[in-house]
Amino acid sequence: MPVFRSTLRRLLLIPLLAVTFFAQAEESTGESNASAVAPELISPRATMATFLHAMNDIGRGQPGRIDDAVMTLDLSNVSPLVRRERGEDLAWMLLDVLDRTRKIDLDRIPEDTRNGNWLFERYRAGSVTITRQADGSWLFSKRTIADLPAMSDEVSGLARRVGGDDQRANQPLHLRLRDALPGYMKAAPFLLENWRWLALFVLIVLGVLLDRIVSWFLAAFVRRYRQRSSTYQDVRDRMLRPLGLMAMAVLWWVGVNLLGLPEQALLVLLVAVKFLAGISAVWTAYRLVDLLTAWMRKRAAATESTLDDALVPLAQRSFKIFVTVIGAVFVADNMNIDISSLLAGLGLGGLAFALAAKDMVQNLFGSITVLLDRTFSVGDWIVTEGVEGSVEEIGFRSTRVRTFYNSVVTLPNSAFITASVDNMGKRRYRRLKTTLGLTYDTPPEHIEAFCEALRELVRQHPYMRKDYFQIYFNDFGAASLDVLVYVFWETPDWSTELRERQRFLLDILRVAKDMNVEFAFPTQTLYLRDEHGWQAPQGAGNDEESALEMGRATGHKIAAAQGNAGAPKPPVRF
Repeated sequence: MPVFRSTLRRLLLIPLLAVTFFAQAEESTGESNASAVAPELISPRATMATFLHAMNDIGRGQPGRIDDAVMTLDLSNVSPLVRRERGEDLAWMLLDVLDRTRKIDLDRIPEDTRNGNWLFERYRAGSVTITRQADGSWLFSKRTIADLPAMSDEVSGLARRVGGDDQRANQPLHLRLRDALPGYMKAAPFLLENWRWLALFVLIVLGVLLDRIVSWFLAAFVRRYRQRSSTYQDVRDRMLRPLGLMAMAVLWWVGVNLLGLPEQALLVLLVAVKFLAGISAVWTAYRLVDLLTAWMRKRAAATESTLDDALVPLAQRSFKIFVTVIGAVFVADNMNIDISSLLAGLGLGGLAFALAAKDMVQNLFGSITVLLDRTFSVGDWIVTEGVEGSVEEIGFRSTRVRTFYNSVVTLPNSAFITASVDNMGKRRYRRLKTTLGLTYDTPPEHIEAFCEALRELVRQHPYMRKDYFQIYFNDFGAASLDVLVYVFWETPDWSTELRERQRFLLDILRVAKDMNVEFAFPTQTLYLRDEHGWQAPQGAGNDEESALEMGRATGHKIAAAQGNAGAPKPPVRF
C-alpha cells in the first residue's frame, strides 16, 4: 500500500512539472521577444511617442521620417502592393484624428507591456487602440487602421486641439483639398467620392495630352536630326514613341498617389500604372539601344576590320537582355515581389537549370571562340559541316549563313568548337584551273604563240597574280590538244572575282580568234587501213635500225631548231 501511494504521488507530479516547465518556457520566450522588440515600439507610450515625434519632424522639414511613423501602424491587412503609399496616407489621417481629439500627454500613457490593448479614444465609427503584437511590439491595431477613413470623416468638423496651419501645410494635397471642398463633392454614390472621379478624369486627359505632345516633339526632333546627319537615315519618325507613353505613365503614377484613393481602387489603378510604366520604360530603353547600335554600326562600317561588324549585333542583344533584366527587376520591385525568394528558388533548381542550359553555355563559348580566334566574320564565305554560304549574322547561340540558293541555315555556335571551317573569305588569291582543248590540226608554232599570248594577258591584267601562274601545252587529249591554264586573282570578294574571271576568259576568246586558233570539241575520225600496209618514210630503210636512226635524226633537227640541242642543264634545287 505505501508503494502504491508513492507511485500515485509521482504520477500526479508529472503533469504539474510539465505545466511548470511550459510556463517557464513561455515566460522566457516572451522575455526574449520583448528584448528583441525595437525600443521605439516597446510599449504603448513608446509607440505613441515614436509616431508623434516622427510626424512633428516632418513638419520641421524632415520628410524621410514618414517611414518611422508608418512603422507604428499594423498594416498587415493592407495589400503589399500599395502598403507604402496607403501607409503614408493612413499616418496623416491618424495624426488628423489625434489632433482634433485632444492634446496627448505621453506621461499618462502606460508602459505596462503585459496588457494586450491600450485605448486612446472611442468614436462612433471606431476606436484608436494600440495593441500588443505576437512579437512583443505595440502597434496601432488593424481595426484602428481599417476604421481610420470613417473616423477622419467623423472628426473633420471639429476644431484642431493640437497643430496649426504649419502642420496642415505639410499634409498631403488630397487631405487639404478634401477639407476645402463642399459636402456634395465628398459624397460617394459609387465606389469613390465625386471629387475623386472628377480628378481621375482630369488626370487621364492630362496624361493623354502629355503623350501626344511628347510624341509630336520627339518625332519632329528625330526628323530634323535625320536631315542633318547620315548616321540615322533608317530611323523612323516615331522611333521614340515609347517616351510619350512613359511620360503619360509617370504622370498617372504621381497623380494616383496624390488622390489618396481607397485601398481597393489604389490597388487596381496603381498596379496598372506601375506595369505600364515598367513596360514603357523597357520599350524606351530598347529604342535607345537601337539608336546606339545604329551609331556603332556606322562607326564599324568605317573601319577595315570586320570584327567590330560582328560585335555590333552581339552588343545590341547584350544591351537588350540587360534592359530586360533591369526592367523585370524594376516591375517586380514596384509590385513588391520578393526577388530574394525567387533567386533562392532558382538556387534550389540550379542543378536542373544547369543541365537544361548546357547547350546554351556551349553555344556561348562557341561564339566566344569564333570571335577570339577570328574563325570568320560577317560577310565571309565559309564551308563547314556540309553548309556553304556567306555569314550573315553571328549571335550568342547560333550563326546564320546565307547559302548561294538564298536560303538561311542556322548553325549552333557549339559546332564551331570542334568542327573544321574552310573560310573562303580569308583567301588572298582566287584560283582558276582549266584546260583549253585545241584542235589536232593546230600547228605547234600556233600553240606556242597562243600560250605566250595568254601569259601576256596575265601580265597585263591588273587583278591577276604576276609572280605565280602556269600556262603550258599539257596533254594530248582524246579529241584535243590540251593547254593547262593555272592562274590567280587578288580580289577581296566573290563579285570582283567573277568580274575579272569574265574579263580574262573573254580575252582568251579574242586571242584565239585573232590567231586563228580553234577550240576542239569531241569528235571521232574514221581511218581506213591501206591494203598494202604501213610504208616507211621516204629515204628510210625497211629494217629496224634504219627506222631508229631516222627518228633520232628528226628529233635532233627539231631540238636544234628550237635551240634545245646541247643546251646546258640549269641547276635544280629540291
